Amino acid sequence: MSKIRELAEIVREIPNGAEIAFGGFIITRNAMAFAAELIRQGKKDLDLYSVMGTMECDLLVGAGAAKRYSYGGGSLDRFGKLSRVNEAIVTKSIVINEYSALTLGLRMHAGALGIPFIPSKVFIGTDMYEAIKEDTAAMQMGVSPFDGEPYLFLAALQPEYSVIHANAVDDKGNVIIEGPTWDFETAKAGKKLIVTAEKLVSTEYVKRFPEKVTIPGIYTYAAAIVPVGAYPGATYKVHDHDAEALTMYAKANQRQDTFDEFLNTYILGTKDHNGFIEKMGGLAKMQSIAAEPVYGFAWKEDGV
Repeated sequence: MSKIRELAEIVREIPNGAEIAFGGFIITRNAMAFAAELIRQGKKDLDLYSVMGTMECDLLVGAGAAKRYSYGGGSLDRFGKLSRVNEAIVTKSIVINEYSALTLGLRMHAGALGIPFIPSKVFIGTDMYEAIKEDTAAMQMGVSPFDGEPYLFLAALQPEYSVIHANAVDDKGNVIIEGPTWDFETAKAGKKLIVTAEKLVSTEYVKRFPEKVTIPGIYTYAAAIVPVGAYPGATYKVHDHDAEALTMYAKANQRQDTFDEFLNTYILGTKDHNGFIEKMGGLAKMQSIAAEPVYGFAWKEDGV
């Protein structure tokens, strides 16, 4: 049975209040189309995780779709800040848990391994630990039975859903990711992995090139084919980030009223991700940021 479905159909299954862990890194290979569809369908009270904070979670927080967000810091890279997340921290409008990226990554790693916790010393003695040490459901101090040393026991994370964007997938859910695989553990930790992918490849292709499979289909619950699904962020070997669009968003998200204008125009004002792409410049824009085969991103002589 094929695991390929329409994105809107997959999102309709997700209930209000669901736990969702997003992959991606800053402005690369983020599940933007998936997050936008959550907003279009009016999902609320979501419990969000991302090892590195990214634009899609800033969108979800600003749109009022989240009740909690746990992340390891993040930004829009050189283009700006996650201003909707930052304002939520100041106003305490939702619960924000700021971990280190390594700490949250280790929790995902424990979840992927299927163990209840993982010991670490990386958070001990830091101001960040002091700020969230009361979250005993996430971490507790303990003593190693082997060397008698104190360790921070980090509780495993196994969110209800993990969502990543990938280069390709076959109908059995075998996932191909080109370049860095920083969300490998996040993908495997989720009880249900949802994948948006640039393209569909045949299972015969997977059989001929099994070394290309990053995540075996046994982990995948459902997948949707969404070309440029990480836009305006980048997907290695497919397209670069859109500096103009990211600059526009980084300006719009600084205040709630200008963020709402962006949301109403580009997300709620479009039927789906295809409509979003058309409104942002369509095929001409996509061609301007298409990846150069050797470098994996667009070749820009001015370095911008």
